[in-house]
Amino acid sequence: MHFTLTERIDAPPERVFEFFSDVAAAPERIDGITSVEVLTDGPVGVGTRFRESRVMFGKEHTETLEFVAFDPPRSYGVDCESSGVLFVSRFTFEPDGAGTRVTMDMRSKSLTLKARLMTPMMLLCAGAVKKAMQQDLADIKRAAESEAAPVSV
Repeated sequence: MHFTLTERIDAPPERVFEFFSDVAAAPERIDGITSVEVLTDGPVGVGTRFRESRVMFGKEHTETLEFVAFDPPRSYGVDCESSGVLFVSRFTFEPDGAGTRVTMDMRSKSLTLKARLMTPMMLLCAGAVKKAMQQDLADIKRAAESEAAPVSV
């Protein structure tokens, strides 16, 4: 499975990067995420691990993810190994006028024989995963743009 998604957000890259990488606040900003537990102490960066729960296919799933790259405000990478499959997600944040163009690249690689045998099933699920990730981007866009808007007095 491989797909790339993009979203333009009307907020500067520093602010958008902050919204995306603040995993503890994800349940408040992303409708599909039910809870997040940060498993490491200190600020978010390479090595930060967190447990994320979300509803997929009508059932709650919990996975442990880890930041494997962290270059504010330009990019970061998060990996997750689940059921013998490595999921690799890379996010880039590029200035686009007064806003930011966010690109998410997600790939999966089967690590075990069982996972390789399940590849056709995984391909059937790819559309639903892509749709969920596109909704995540839209949810963060809404949150970042609403909180980035100037307050009128």
